[in-house]
Amino acid sequence: MLRKSVLILSGIICNLLLLSLSAQEHDLSDASLIISETIAPDFRETIADILQEELFRLAQIRMPLSERWTENNIALSLAADRSLYGEPLPPGVDLPAADESYSMAWERRRGRETLWLIGKDERALLYAAGHLLREVRFGFQRLTLKSGSTICSAPVYPIRGHQLGYRNTANSYDGWSPEQYDRYIRELALFGANSIENIPLETPDSPHMLKTPQEMNYLISRMCEKYRLDYWVWMPVGDLSNDTVFNKEKKKHADFYKACPKLDNIFIPGGDPGDNHPRELLRFLETISGELRRYHPDAGIWMSLQGFSDEECDYLFSYLDEVSPNWLKGIVSGPGSPSLAATRYRLPEKYMHRHYPDITHTVRCQYPTLDWDQAFALTLGREPVNPQPFYYAMIHNRFAPYTDGFISYSDGINDDLNKFVWSRKGWDPDEEVTEILAQYVRFFFGISDPEPVVNAIAALEKNWEGPVDANAGIEMTLREWDRLEQEYPRLNSDWRWQMCLYRANYDAYIRRRNLYEKRLEREAYRILLQAGSIGISQAMKQALEKVNEADSFNVAPELKRKIHAYADSLFLSISLQSSMERHRASGPERGCTLDFLDHPLNNRWWLADEFRKVEQMQDDEEKLERITILARWDNPGEGSFYDNISNIAESPHVLTTVYDATDFAWWDRGLSRKRLSTQLFQNFPKLEYNDLDPNARYLIRIAGYGDALLRVDGERIAPILYNKELETFKEFLVDPRYTRDGSITVTFDEPEESHLNWRQHSKICDIWLLRRD
Repeated sequence: MLRKSVLILSGIICNLLLLSLSAQEHDLSDASLIISETIAPDFRETIADILQEELFRLAQIRMPLSERWTENNIALSLAADRSLYGEPLPPGVDLPAADESYSMAWERRRGRETLWLIGKDERALLYAAGHLLREVRFGFQRLTLKSGSTICSAPVYPIRGHQLGYRNTANSYDGWSPEQYDRYIRELALFGANSIENIPLETPDSPHMLKTPQEMNYLISRMCEKYRLDYWVWMPVGDLSNDTVFNKEKKKHADFYKACPKLDNIFIPGGDPGDNHPRELLRFLETISGELRRYHPDAGIWMSLQGFSDEECDYLFSYLDEVSPNWLKGIVSGPGSPSLAATRYRLPEKYMHRHYPDITHTVRCQYPTLDWDQAFALTLGREPVNPQPFYYAMIHNRFAPYTDGFISYSDGINDDLNKFVWSRKGWDPDEEVTEILAQYVRFFFGISDPEPVVNAIAALEKNWEGPVDANAGIEMTLREWDRLEQEYPRLNSDWRWQMCLYRANYDAYIRRRNLYEKRLEREAYRILLQAGSIGISQAMKQALEKVNEADSFNVAPELKRKIHAYADSLFLSISLQSSMERHRASGPERGCTLDFLDHPLNNRWWLADEFRKVEQMQDDEEKLERITILARWDNPGEGSFYDNISNIAESPHVLTTVYDATDFAWWDRGLSRKRLSTQLFQNFPKLEYNDLDPNARYLIRIAGYGDALLRVDGERIAPILYNKELETFKEFLVDPRYTRDGSITVTFDEPEESHLNWRQHSKICDIWLLRRD
């Protein structure tokens, strides 16, 4: 932690304003670029291309590259330069001293004005150019930069990168051309990223690939060299206890190292995928370290503890303490790893620690969307367009102090904004999220007054907070994006703009559908409760017809048309695959939001199946009893209480939250016909009930799977009914002594299920506290 404190302090000091000048707006419209000849020729060409191309895109100004001083200049030099084309570097400016740091200074001398961009190294000049491009104000053939000080800026964290794996399971990367990869890597670098991670050894099984994985690996490696970025690769391995597999993996690695033109780090996960004991994995890493040094002498080897047991973690840390291998560069903490704090605490100081954050998924993941309505989970699913700048900024700052930085886990372009937020936060954790968004809007959308669009993007994040029915802000967000769409027609072909419009329309469509379909379901239950008077068969027929009206009537057809149009446009512009049929996505959980757009948001599938079961019953009294249970499932009557354990809209008594979102089921490839409440669960929830009648008798009923080891006010309660299958009941009588004070707390013990996969663990889906007078 001391090392990290020093890093943070140096970054803060270097980001202070150093040289006070009169605050003013500097006109760069007729400036010339002057670039030091001490910069390597290839990078000199790269940095010139970046500035000329981006400034033309923003302001339609073709800024000339010059070797002569003019009245207005943008000068790029290295801190080690004594002068630039006969002129000394500006006096009184603190030159950048830390790796990747830069200074920006204004100077007036002999009738000319110069903006100096001075880098500690070549990569630093890229970040200085990024600073300029993010902060410049522009109009048609007009560029200005408002500044009242010289600044020196240095990154707080040395690792700042993103995984852009060229593989079939990505929702977009596999359809990119080399030009799209180059453009995206440039953009990430201009926002402060210094590392790109690829997944190079995939088979070319994607119908979208324009290059083989081997060809694209070579090209991405070259792109990283072009932009002076670190090139990482993620390379899982097979069963290393098998000598044949061990030798095959060794040869595969050696061949790859030889063929890769630039390679800075390799990351071999301990799990997800992989199931090797660290004993075998460490032996393999030591073996391949020689091959790596042979072709890339300065490259580092990294491993993760994903999926490791306590014994395996203990083995690894003991090995590092005792053997202290120099061939290992560091440890990566990703999904399924021990906590970042515990890892940093146990990790010897000589080894670096990298975060591998999942910023691309919403459920069943490392950092799930909090308080997410089931309506969104069923339709948008695990991999939607997910701009959540404030949430992911919070995640970064919470865990970054335990690390030396991050390379994010990403499976596509859906998390685009989150990448840029993390890139900036890795440079400066104290940078305001709204300022990052303003830079994003100015740079990518070419909007010089970013505030309305910044607010509209922030509103998309707010759309996902809490119960969808109660969130009227969703409609306000749609109206604002409709207005912006009309105001900026030139952006209609911009894929980042299209993603925002897609989400605004999608969210509103789901809210309208949810309100409508839930109303149909309530009406259906009222019909069912009339079964005693209108007849059982007739009641089921009418109730099913009512809930099925959602299949024949679309509550928002214009929104649906626009959603399809945006999805198709995104497929054409950036290869975002929102459908298996239309866009040949690799699987339904891989961003196929279009395929689930009309997924049922009421229980019509479940009711149809339950009615067939009722029809098979022989006794009318039994049928009526079951129909009453179905109709009153979530409305048990006055004095009784119901909670759907992980439904944010229907769990008023639940105190617990599942922070990996494994409480959202993924059954039958997203097409489960189970009751919607059954598809939400917790393993060991805690509930609190108040305002109970101290003179009443109560019964606790539970629906779920497996065991339910229930306690009331800390005391274990024996069941009077104990079925273990889904949508069957367990029941527990509550002794009146617990409710005499008008309240109870309900908790659950954890059953011994270490021998089971987590998917087979016991689940609590629904809980009733039923008054029994």
